[in-house]
Amino acid sequence: MRRIKAFRGLSPALCALAATALAACGSSTKTVTAAETPPASQTTAATTTQPSTRASTQTTPTQTSSTSTQAPTTTRSAPEPAFTKQESSVEGLSGATATVRAHGYTPNDAAEYHPEQTLRVLVGTQAGSNDGYGQQAFFFLGGHYLGTDTKLPSATVKVVSQDDTEVTLSYPLYRKGDALSSPSGGQTRVTFALNNGKLVATGKIPPAESPSGLSRN
Repeated sequence: MRRIKAFRGLSPALCALAATALAACGSSTKTVTAAETPPASQTTAATTTQPSTRASTQTTPTQTSSTSTQAPTTTRSAPEPAFTKQESSVEGLSGATATVRAHGYTPNDAAEYHPEQTLRVLVGTQAGSNDGYGQQAFFFLGGHYLGTDTKLPSATVKVVSQDDTEVTLSYPLYRKGDALSSPSGGQTRVTFALNNGKLVATGKIPPAESPSGLSRN
């Protein structure tokens, strides 16, 4: 109603121009407001969400793949233990001789070692012994070292007889005050035999020393 009163007194041409101008102003105001507001909110949401998702996705797979690849490589390339290559080093006379020497003894007679027998023996004298006393018998089962006849050495030890599974040793017996070269108690024989893979003495082994009785030294 106000617009109609405002246009009274004007010519029809001027009234048409004024109406057109007013219509244009109203439409332009509505267009600017609708176009600017939604794009601003959409751009912000897209920019904020996408970078954070990509960063978290790329980091995790990289760490997992590097860890699972290194462990199997280290295990497979581990060297073989050295002892697995030396288990059979006692095999044969040379191996038995080396074992006797490694224990600080020198083999007396290599002919005592019979490689064709199951039970084998080699008598040795303590290295550095000037008088030839201080002896032990070293036993071997096939290619494996079993041990010695006694824990402590005897003055002398002699192989009396042997077969596939038995070895008989002879020990001179000493009384208190006897010189090493002159045992007065005679001698005793002890047979060592295999029993279910273990070496056992079938007779009594005399002691290394005795203040009143007979001994091996």
